[in-house]
Amino acid sequence: MDQMIAMVERLFTNFGNIAITDIIDIAIMAFLIYKLIDLIRSTSSGKVAKGIVLVVAALGLSNLCHLYTVNFLLSKMLEWGVLALVILFQPELRKILEQVGSSSLGTVFVSHQDVPDELENAIVQTVEAYTSLSKSKTGALMVFERKNMLDDAIRTGTSLDAVVNSELLKNIFWNKAPLHDGAVIVRNGHIVGAGCMLPMSGNVNLSRDLGMRHRAGIGVSEQTDAVVAIVSEETGSISVAVGGMLKRHLAPETLERLLRNELLPEQKEESGSRFKLPALFRGKKEERKDGDSKEK
Repeated sequence: MDQMIAMVERLFTNFGNIAITDIIDIAIMAFLIYKLIDLIRSTSSGKVAKGIVLVVAALGLSNLCHLYTVNFLLSKMLEWGVLALVILFQPELRKILEQVGSSSLGTVFVSHQDVPDELENAIVQTVEAYTSLSKSKTGALMVFERKNMLDDAIRTGTSLDAVVNSELLKNIFWNKAPLHDGAVIVRNGHIVGAGCMLPMSGNVNLSRDLGMRHRAGIGVSEQTDAVVAIVSEETGSISVAVGGMLKRHLAPETLERLLRNELLPEQKEESGSRFKLPALFRGKKEERKDGDSKEK
């Protein structure tokens, strides 16, 4: 009991020695750690971060157990790993430095916020364009970016900065247009890339009647949290891929509902809507109503 009282007394004594500069120092470090975690979450680098943690843990364990050879190798690995990380995260580091060097430093300290009005317009214009493209059996592939950035995919195509417009989409996906054979990437209601190449799905259980456009859409939805809308060039059917799951043969109304549920979750909660994407993917009642089928 006396030891506990002494420990509490020492704790309060140490609190009394904390200066305002110590609080500022702790706040800055907490902010930097938060931004680092946010950077890892916004990219597909979570597995890399887990690997680094495992290597550091193995290094500490090898030192504790006196495994000198293993400890030496892991130490050298970490030394070279710093350079490897700089190369690996070069696009993200460059983006941060550009934000720091810009006049609007607020973007560095404030997390990026979605613009509901622009997303609302993007959904409406996409549904309108897809309705027309479906009737004319014109292939289309649109990727709505969410938390995971798709900068690597954007660099494979043509960078754009345009508001989503149905006429623009129909011109991009016209089969004689130079950018039709690729994906359009939408970020916060704006088209940021067209003619972009996407990773193919590695799922061997996909239906054989799915073409390259569908496999690419499923592939990017497996690797990121993006929402992908697809129009089949052969049948004109509309599909949506989320999390590696493909919802096929959608009516325009169902497409709009799915996009709203995924891209405008806050608005969905405020309106008290009962429609949720997981329920649509799993619910038999909705499948019977819309005549949809499910692929994984």
